[in-house]
Amino acid sequence: MSCENCRFRSRYDKDPKSFLGRIWRWHIGFCPGWKQYYKSLSDDKKFELTKMYNLK
Repeated sequence: MSCENCRFRSRYDKDPKSFLGRIWRWHIGFCPGWKQYYKSLSDDKKFELTKMYNLK
């Protein structure tokens, strides 16, 4: 399953306070798959995700 189509990510997008959404948000802080996915994105998409998910 890719990060772009992740079911937990879609749960977060629908309701960031949901249990599965909060688990997904916590998980991306250390997930090597997410880090690799994020590195593969264009700068514009990275900026968009950084803003959307309040990433550092």
